[in-house]
Amino acid sequence: MKTLRSIEEINTSKNIILRLDTDLPIDDGKILDNIRLKKSIPTIRYLLEKNCKLAIIGHLGRPTKNETEPTKPSRYNEKLSLKPVYLELMQLLEIGDEDTLTSVFVDDIKNEDKISMAIDNNQIVFIENVRFWEEEENGDTSLFDALKRYMSVYVNDAFAVAHRESASVIIHREMETYYGLSFAEEAEKIKMILNKQERPITVVLGGAKEDKLKYLDDLLKTADHILIGGKLPKLITNYELLITNEKIKIAKLREDGLDLSEEDINNFSEIISSSKTVIWSGAMGLYESLNSRKGTEKIALAIANVKGFKIIAGGDTGASIKNLGITDKIDFICSGGGVMLEVLIKEDLPAWS
Repeated sequence: MKTLRSIEEINTSKNIILRLDTDLPIDDGKILDNIRLKKSIPTIRYLLEKNCKLAIIGHLGRPTKNETEPTKPSRYNEKLSLKPVYLELMQLLEIGDEDTLTSVFVDDIKNEDKISMAIDNNQIVFIENVRFWEEEENGDTSLFDALKRYMSVYVNDAFAVAHRESASVIIHREMETYYGLSFAEEAEKIKMILNKQERPITVVLGGAKEDKLKYLDDLLKTADHILIGGKLPKLITNYELLITNEKIKIAKLREDGLDLSEEDINNFSEIISSSKTVIWSGAMGLYESLNSRKGTEKIALAIANVKGFKIIAGGDTGASIKNLGITDKIDFICSGGGVMLEVLIKEDLPAWS
């Protein structure tokens, strides 16, 4: 894995494009969990102490094409605006009147006049959801042309999206680049994991995102067991050739399909208990429902009791570990399930390659 330049190498003031993980759970404009923002506070404070100016970029959700508001970006969706995230961040950064930061929210990344005025008058310029523009998903870095005229350095502190070829991730190929404290820490731990896996290796996949299944073929090359729960058993019909592999165990699920069955819990727990390395991404049931948490919590406890190396990723998996009070029994909690699986397979990611 490539050695990454940390922001600790920045010793003078710079104008910086800062990529953060802004994909927070929001309900009716209210932030439900700000842990992803909190992880980047040390990075932001370090850069501000060096008198850097920051243009913060990030995404929220997966907006689709919008035909009803032609004056807005092509994928604009008011419910996915980053304005609440900006307000939350400023609250986290404000300490007292003497430390008040100048900041502004900019709704149009392509409007050079707005960008120029914002940077001239503020220490922090927070840009609207970059996924509102098609260029972001297409990997077209011209989206940031206006910003690049005023910002000379790029810093990435969003490890959860390091596996994506999005414009806001691969812009490092065109700019002087450093990595935030949170990003660098996760990358270093991943590097350690790559050198520390012991057999038997068990991979536990859950959640609702079908794209995790695309990793099965590669995971079979290194894993001794792959356990599949969550919503994935219902989505696995396109992988008939893989699911016949004896290494793969697919949950039968409870009758309502919203959680593991007792048989699943027992079978999965037995395999996990005999493992030396466990990699877990995704809840085993509909974790949002109190009646469908048993499978996730039982698997969490089984993993915590493994006498070996334990790695987890994903919001609900992390929440289950925290709620059960067993965070200290997990060796590494990664910020994203997709990036964890991708780096374990490929080692090099778009964020640094």
